[in-house]
Parts: sequence; C-alpha cells; structure tokens
Amino acid sequence: MNEWISFFTGPALWASLAIFFFGSLLHVVRYVKNLDWQLDRVSYGRHLFFGIKGALRSVCFWMTPFATRSWRMKPVYTLMFYLFHVGGVVVPLFLSAHAVIIKSRWGITIPTLPDAVADFLTVGVLVGALGMLCRRLMRPEVRRMTTCRELGTLILAVAPFLTGFLAYHQVGNASFWTLAHIISGEMLLVAIPFTRLSHMVFFFCSRIQIGMDFGIKRGGMKSVGMPV
Repeated sequence: MNEWISFFTGPALWASLAIFFFGSLLHVVRYVKNLDWQLDRVSYGRHLFFGIKGALRSVCFWMTPFATRSWRMKPVYTLMFYLFHVGGVVVPLFLSAHAVIIKSRWGITIPTLPDAVADFLTVGVLVGALGMLCRRLMRPEVRRMTTCRELGTLILAVAPFLTGFLAYHQVGNASFWTLAHIISGEMLLVAIPFTRLSHMVFFFCSRIQIGMDFGIKRGGMKSVGMPV
C-alpha cells in the first residue's frame, strides 16, 4: 500500500498536475484566439481600463449568491450550487493536510482552514452534489438533458471529497480510503480539461468577455470607428 501511495503522490501527481494546467491553459488560449478580431480584440485593446472594470464587475456579480435574477428565482438550487462549488474550490486549496504536503514537498507555506470548517464545507459539497443529482433525476426538463456521462462527471467530482472525508475520520480501512482519495483526486484533475468540468475555466473566460463587451461597447465606452 505504501508503495502505491508513494507512486501516486510522486510521478502520478506530477503527471496529473501537468495535464490539468496545460489542458486548462490550452482552453484559455483557444478561447482568446477564437475571439472575433474586429468586434472583440480591437475594442478591448483600445479601452482596456473600461474593459477590465466591466470584466471584474461581471465575474464578481455572477459569483455572488442571489445577485442575479435567475439565482433568486431558484433559491434552493442556488444554495445547493454554492455549497458544492464553494467547498469544491476552498477545501482542496486550504485543507491543512494538503498544506502539510505542499510544505514538505515544495517548501511553500499556505494558509489553512480549521479542520471543523473543512469538514463543514466537505459535507456541504456532498449535500450540494446530492441535491443537484436529485434535481437532474426528478425534474423532467433537466432529466431530458442529463446523460450518463454527466452523471459520471458529477460522481468523479464528488469522489475525492467523500474518500478524503472517510480517510480523515478513519472510517473502515483508512489506508484504502487515503489511496482512493489520492487516485480520485488525480483522476479529477486529468478529467477537467476533457469534460464539462472545464466550465471552471470557461466560466471566467466567458464572464470576462461579456463583462468587457458591456463595459466598452454596450452602454459603456463608445468611440468613432469602434465596432458596435
């Protein structure tokens, strides 16, 4: 078991991180490259300040719970959505156990969450995922668009949190759950650039583009000769 853990925290970890970072970077490069040269790039370049202002407003607005009308119309779903996504981002980045590994491997010190808060957020991820799964299976308009691949992606996204929770609290065979946690986490990293999980990248790309568009051309800055 220790040999497997050493492998998956060594070469396999580096490989999965490389696939995640380079795959995500490729998505960003392709997104920017495919922007319309006249409608987007020229406008953004000429009025960058207003574009950045609009981009920040767009991202922050859509990341704020209940800030948009669509969020307010679905309060229960919004709560589940934010439980899942906030915990899904915060826990891996600031978990104390992860911080210890980062410190020992690379000498980098990062802030950490209290274990009780990490547990709360982890449970929030599991509850949020269960709620979103029930919504997909019970609401006809959503069920029609749900495929086995999407359900598998949701399971893959949840697996590192469930196995990590079981390993930390030593439920059953802690070594098994630790290895399962490491493997599922690396599988998740590898899957992000190739599945709908890539929306974690495309969300920022699209919101930045829309924010810059509105900040400069639509109700924002306009100038002679600028595409509208």
